[in-house]
Amino acid sequence: MQKKLKLWDATMLVMGSMIGSGIFIVSSDMMRNLGSGYWLIVVWVITGIMTVAAAISYGELSAMFPKAGGQYTYITEIFGKMTGFLYGWGLFAVIQTGTIAAVAMAFGKFTAYLIPALNDSAPIFQSGTFRITWVQILAIVVILLLTFINTRGVKNGKLLQNLFTTSKILALLGIILFGFLLIKDSNWTQNMSFGWSGFQNFGREVGNDLVSTGWQPISGVTLLGGIAAAMVGSVFSSVAWENVTFVSGEIENPKKNVVKSMVLGTIVVMVLYMLVNFVYLNALDRDGIAFADKNRPAVAASEVIFGNLGTVIMAVLVMISTFGCINGLVLAGARVFQTMAKDGLFFRSATENNRFDVPEKSLWMQGIWACVLALSGQYGDLLDMISFVIVLFYMITVFGVIYLRIKKPEIVRPYKTWLYPLTPVLYLIIGTAFCVLLIWFKPQYTWPGFLLILLGLPVYWFINRRKIS
Repeated sequence: MQKKLKLWDATMLVMGSMIGSGIFIVSSDMMRNLGSGYWLIVVWVITGIMTVAAAISYGELSAMFPKAGGQYTYITEIFGKMTGFLYGWGLFAVIQTGTIAAVAMAFGKFTAYLIPALNDSAPIFQSGTFRITWVQILAIVVILLLTFINTRGVKNGKLLQNLFTTSKILALLGIILFGFLLIKDSNWTQNMSFGWSGFQNFGREVGNDLVSTGWQPISGVTLLGGIAAAMVGSVFSSVAWENVTFVSGEIENPKKNVVKSMVLGTIVVMVLYMLVNFVYLNALDRDGIAFADKNRPAVAASEVIFGNLGTVIMAVLVMISTFGCINGLVLAGARVFQTMAKDGLFFRSATENNRFDVPEKSLWMQGIWACVLALSGQYGDLLDMISFVIVLFYMITVFGVIYLRIKKPEIVRPYKTWLYPLTPVLYLIIGTAFCVLLIWFKPQYTWPGFLLILLGLPVYWFINRRKIS
């Protein structure tokens, strides 16, 4: 593959893939689980530590295996083809394609703020609870458009990624700046007055709105469960940085630039996320965050900052953010499926590059399945189920750093994990606590996703039936 991506391009891919729609939405559910500005900040700090620690740990593997496929390649090299396939299976079935579908739907929904006719029009088709809307059609059009653009070469995808990522970072910085300069009546003191006391309030549906049913104090193990439940949102908003490892084969000097882009990109994004939540805590009271209209605290805060124009400003910002995020996910994901195909674990035609030196068939396979998920309307439920599995695969990969240090100390390591073994161990401790608490308090977020991944086992055995016999 041609080395067409520089350090700046790789960093933009990291940041652009991370910043989608999550940061504009998830803080509402997080506040309902935590009920305190202190704990909201703590959860984002924990998530930031986890994310950067994982990126630092992945750096060692990216320097050892500087080729396309990234995390799939690391898992396969360390733990064998079956484990690598299960990761790739999950990536194609839900993780990558489901995220593309979810972010594309967020693009469609925020576009409907500017074009109300999209929301107000009758469904194109409806049968029982299943329906096809114009928002879904718009989401599919965006997925297909960005897939097509990326089939025209890495350069096109790179330019689009750099443009939209730079735009949304500047826009976020603007929101952060004005979120403190233009607020006359700050809610910061009130939100922080709850101190280290935790509260939960899941609310109830009244029409199309979620309203408060009263805050209930929580402490001890129950508070830990609230933290784990809140982290589902913050973790979902902070994944996809590893997408840059998928395109290692197209990055200049990947042994150095992949780890630099991951560490720099994750640090900058997590700082931005923290500052955005400071804006929420400054502009809105506790109920304003927890029960923002349609779980969109960013829109509520923007209306306080900019008045009636705030809705339009935030809708445009989210459209820019989600468009760039989809592009990064589309660009990177197809490289994994191409690498799997070369290993005999995916459709053989996915191995081929077109005349623009990109895996066109792999891109279209990914794009079409993402469209199916968007059309089904099940992407949200699937992503809720798979969040637990995403963290498990992160943990498996981070553990691989320690495993290789013990089993194969002689391997040349162009880059070594900073503060080893503290960094990977810290991630594994936090990740384990998160997973255990989710299993305990929110089993609906755990076992369905785990079963979905295990469904890949018969597929793997079917693919390898001749080799086994």
